Amino acid sequence: MKTENRILMSKAIDSLSGNWGLSIGTYLVFGLISGVGGVIGLIIGGPMRLGSAIFSLNLASGKKIELSQIFDGFENFAESLVAFLLMALYTFLWSLLFIIPGIVAAISYSQTFFILADKKGTKGVDALDESKAMMYGFRWKFFCLGMRFFGWFILSILTFGIGFLWLIPYAQVSLANFYKDLKK
Repeated sequence: MKTENRILMSKAIDSLSGNWGLSIGTYLVFGLISGVGGVIGLIIGGPMRLGSAIFSLNLASGKKIELSQIFDGFENFAESLVAFLLMALYTFLWSLLFIIPGIVAAISYSQTFFILADKKGTKGVDALDESKAMMYGFRWKFFCLGMRFFGWFILSILTFGIGFLWLIPYAQVSLANFYKDLKK
């Protein structure tokens, strides 16, 4: 039996203890850079998501964390770009059928960047396939984990976005814990 979501979230709080400042700053920089739109946003989206996964996994694993880790995804630029573009394309195509298949596809591919971060040298296409296989039977659990943050999301909006400074690191490290738990 895999670990309960509330325990994964509790582990995230433990990992963030003493690291809140650096985590908030890192995810803030990540958000500002990733928020670039257009073609530039498409080009840097994959490497930035991979860097975020690297930072999140390091934090969840108790390893040394640095702001610069969000740029480590550029070391595997081609594969992270391929994974990002294919994820976006597949999710979009499934969404054309209806919203629910698009959500299922997004959840199926949710572990892609954690796989790329964890297994150096993995091809982007292979990471997508591995994520899909890894999530089989655990999509509902992942959806429920995401829904646990829904109330916090609403509260963050009510604080004019300030709450997101704490919510995003909390959610990202919880997702990293989810990946680590799936890997077992």
